[in-house]
Amino acid sequence: MRVLLIGAGTVGEAIARLSAERDWCEAMVLADYSLERAAALETKIARSGRFHAERVDARDQSAVAEMAQRHHVDLVMNAVDPQFLMSIFEAALEARVNYMDMATSLSRPHPTDPYQQPGLKLADEQFARARLWEEQGCLALVGMGMDPGLSDVFAAHASKHLFDRIDEVHVRDGGDLSIPGFAFAPVFSIWTTIEECLNPPVVYERERGWYTTAPFSEPEMFDFPEGIGPVECVNVEHEEVLLIPRWIDAGRVTFKYGLGREFIEVLATLHKLGLDSTRPVRAGGGVEVAPRDVVAACLPDPATLGDKMRGRTCAGTWVRGLGKDGRPREVYLYQVADNEGTTRRACAGGAARPSCGRPPSTR
Repeated sequence: MRVLLIGAGTVGEAIARLSAERDWCEAMVLADYSLERAAALETKIARSGRFHAERVDARDQSAVAEMAQRHHVDLVMNAVDPQFLMSIFEAALEARVNYMDMATSLSRPHPTDPYQQPGLKLADEQFARARLWEEQGCLALVGMGMDPGLSDVFAAHASKHLFDRIDEVHVRDGGDLSIPGFAFAPVFSIWTTIEECLNPPVVYERERGWYTTAPFSEPEMFDFPEGIGPVECVNVEHEEVLLIPRWIDAGRVTFKYGLGREFIEVLATLHKLGLDSTRPVRAGGGVEVAPRDVVAACLPDPATLGDKMRGRTCAGTWVRGLGKDGRPREVYLYQVADNEGTTRRACAGGAARPSCGRPPSTR
């Protein structure tokens, strides 16, 4: 397979390193807005000329499509911030090649009733194009990261193999991760963090459909496995709630994240001050700048934090219903990753393999 990888940041590097160890990877173009960053990744991998660095602006649909066609790729792999997702998605369709991403197209809150009714939902823009992809004979796999992605696969596995009836699907994400020396350091792009955490969370109920609530609503303590223990989780807007009900008949679907009280307070303060806004404001001297860009510039680059993080993260899918024997059943299918262990394997072997703790388990 020949791949055009858009984005040579933390996640893009992980994809490239893993692909370098696989026989299926005939060639991979490492494309990034920063040619220096893409070239540095090419040098790190240095696998028999199969990897090639180029510069591309992810906002330029025509440039991405031209690059995909010029390199005769089979797949466009999107590893950039979701704000650039649709231009890459449309470029792959224009180039008539398969596509994969780890998020979905962004949402827009309801203009008058944001905490009761959804507006434009996550993935709506992409699914509106489904017929065009079918007509081109191409496949677009959307939301195929860890969560969303593996968490949705867990739900599908439970539906197919473990349950005759599913009453509830609840994705729960948390851990005991810390970054010593930093008062506030999101491990993802602050743009993504703000979009996920401050947008109205979506809940699905079979009788009601999709509806929204206030950010950080319905706090609950969830006991994460493998020694992580109880973590308070709150409603956060996330793709699984929009994806799982499309294919699985479930009575209720939610997503809750263990953000931590201090993290929530910082995000709430940014929102109160308008520092989460993407609309440019005029600062002293007549310079126009988006407040969210200022916040991002003041925070450490997530790409530099990998070897500084301590602890584990867990993402999993908690399913309740009737099992194959007709009796009530609940399971939590999950993956735990230890950051230090994963980092050691990456540095020692040149390619990090997923750290699973143990295979997906029931709880």
